[in-house]
Formats: sequence, structure tokens, C-alpha cells
Amino acid sequence: MSLHDLMYKPRIADELLARELEGMGAVLIKGPKWCGKTTTAEQMAESVIYIDEPENVDQNIRASEINPSQLLDGKTPRLIDEWQIAPKLWDAVRFTIDRRKLDGQFILTGSAVPSDPKQENHSGTGRIAQITMRPMSLWESGDSSGAVSLHELFNDNLSISGINKSDINDIAYYICRGGWPRATLQSRNVSLRRAFDYYDAIVNVDIHRVDNVERSTERTKLLMRSYARIQGAQVPLTTIRDDMRPNDSPSLDERTVYSYIEALKKLFVIEDMPAWNPNLRSKTAIRTSDTRYFVDPSIATASLGIGPESLISDLNTMGLMFETMCIRDLRVYADSLDGTVSHYRDKSGLECDAVIHLRDGSYGLVEIKLGGESLVREGVKNLQALASKIDTGKMKKPSFLMVLTGTGRYAIQRDDGVLEVPVCCLKN
Repeated sequence: MSLHDLMYKPRIADELLARELEGMGAVLIKGPKWCGKTTTAEQMAESVIYIDEPENVDQNIRASEINPSQLLDGKTPRLIDEWQIAPKLWDAVRFTIDRRKLDGQFILTGSAVPSDPKQENHSGTGRIAQITMRPMSLWESGDSSGAVSLHELFNDNLSISGINKSDINDIAYYICRGGWPRATLQSRNVSLRRAFDYYDAIVNVDIHRVDNVERSTERTKLLMRSYARIQGAQVPLTTIRDDMRPNDSPSLDERTVYSYIEALKKLFVIEDMPAWNPNLRSKTAIRTSDTRYFVDPSIATASLGIGPESLISDLNTMGLMFETMCIRDLRVYADSLDGTVSHYRDKSGLECDAVIHLRDGSYGLVEIKLGGESLVREGVKNLQALASKIDTGKMKKPSFLMVLTGTGRYAIQRDDGVLEVPVCCLKN
């Protein structure tokens, strides 16, 4: 066993990857750079080609255009890392799978959407499965005890218990460190630099390469700073534009802002959340705008140039960043259950931070509160109000109502039936 293997922390994506390889010819692992896609794929691959290897990248691109099959030869599953640099490989993989008629042939990884998706002539449907990998959840990084399982909650096991050993200083650190695998192996001071390194790479390099469109580093910084301030909100492009204008050009328009946001989405830096539209007993206008989020809270803190101490001195900002961290974790956990995460908000102002819904129609309602009994009570009130509006004659009743906290001491089921769960007690 190599030192690399000894340092590897198991990921929830390990199981997802193994499961998909059993029934598909290839699996694409997509997600932000540095989140561990390649390392996870290497655990299962029998051979590998790194398309972006500096000394061979030009040759690899040429080979993919002239004779792509030679890049696919090797023991299977064969890992093709950063495939989007040579996008013609997509069709070559699909064609090879059709010829071999075998499952588990290839693993592809990519930290960006191809700059010209038209180069993919076939969607890969029925041949290439896709899984999204995000930075580590607190359970994967070893910072959650995992005393409360989402899987068990959906199986009607609401008798929970757990002790939260993390305080507000720990939570602030987890937010700023983020879920970058390498950071979770480093000392505190060193690990906090990883998010700033990631931010610098995005604004100085990646934003210019993602789709072959020249963009401004300074404008990217302004956008990311604005985005950091609106985490967890349904904010229109006009608001982001107006926030940027004082430090940009007065002629900055919505189309330009949109193009920058789309570029960051292609890099998997931004992952907005769609709205949930349940069956309600009464006619209520539901807000359908996406909620704005970075894929990891550390991107937001790095964009603002702040660290744990700054968060603790501004609990309002910390609450927004804490919500982003919880959404990251809920998305990771939901993936393992074949679920998705959305939000709810209606015209009356009633909202629910996260709705976890599974393919069988089951769902759980989650409010996210950093801490404090008054905020927890507010979350409970919101959850109960929304649950009472749902027409359970047309859809299932919620599997659970949960207030996800940061500084709560215990994981408990309250007398009113609502679950109070510290995020450092939660797992998939």
C-alpha cells in the first residue's frame, strides 16, 4: 500500500462510482477542481491517462483528433483525466463502449464543461453515467460524528441522539477551510490558505480558459465578492449588477454579469439551487427564482478576504456562510440517496432553506440556523407552517422536519416532533 493510499479519506462518491460502473460502460465524474475527482477515480482505475499532463498535453490533443482509440487502450476501468481538454474523446469513448458491449470500461473526470459542447456529437445516454462530486462534507473530512443518518431518517427512524463536540470557533474554521481534501490533511494555518489559492486560480487563470472568452480578472473578483454577500438569497441579476457598478463601469449590463456567472458555473464554482413546487392546500404564489450559492463556503470567505476570526465577529455574515456549508453537505448526502436538494419560498415570505427529496416522492424539510434558541424556535415555526400548507392528499407528508444547527449541543427529537441536529452530527 502506497503513502497516497494511506492518506486517502473515503468519499461518498466511492460508492456512487462503483455502483454506476456496474451497469454502465463509462462514468463521468464532474465537479470543481481540487475536490478530489482524480484521486477518487484512481482508487478504482486499472490504468490512467492524464490529458493535461504538461509534457504531453499537446500530443494528447492531437492524438484525440487523429486517432483517439490509442488513448483508450489500457486495462479497464481506464481513467481519462480532464477529458474536456480533448473533447473528441467523448464520442470515441461512446463508440468504443458500443463495440465492446461491456460495462465498467472508462472513468472520465472533468473540472470544467467543454468550451465547445458541439464537439460532442452524442449525449452518451445509455453509455456514460454522470455523477457530480463536490468538496468534502464534514462527515467525509472526519469533522462530523455521523450520529444522525439521513438514510435512517427517511426510513422512519426518528429516534436520534448525538453530542456535538464542535463550538463556534470550530464551525468558523470549517467554513473558511472548506472541504478541499488536501486542506483536511494540513495544519490549521496552512489549510486556511487553500481556499485563497483556489480563489486566485479562478480569477487569474481559469476564468480566462473556460470557454475561450477573454474576461477581466478584476470584474471576476467584483462578481465573486458580490456573490459572496448574497449567499442563500434569491437575488436578480440587476441587484448583482448594481452592487458591482460602483467599482466597475457604469455601462456594466445584465448580459455581461450573466456571462460571468455562466462561466463560473461551467467551472463548477457556482451551484445555484432550484425552487421546490409542492402541492399546497391553498393557492399560494411560489417564488421560482434560484437561490445563489457557491459550491463551497470557503470560496465565499476567500472572495471577501476574511477568515475565522472575522466571521466570529460578524455573526450575520457567519450565518450566511454556515448555510452555504450546510447546503454543500446536504447535497453530498442527498446524492448518495438518489436525492436532490431545493428551496421553498412563497409570496408571504414563508421559506424553507432546504427540501431534500428522493425519487420515491419522500422528502424532508430543513431549516438552517447557526445557533441560539430563538433562531431554532423561528426555524421550527417555519417548518410547521410549511408542513401545514402541504396537501397530503396529493403528495406524501414530510418524512421529517429538521432544524440543522451549528452550535447546538445535542441531536434530539423535540417534544413537538421536530428534529434538532448539529451539522457535526450528520451523515448520509
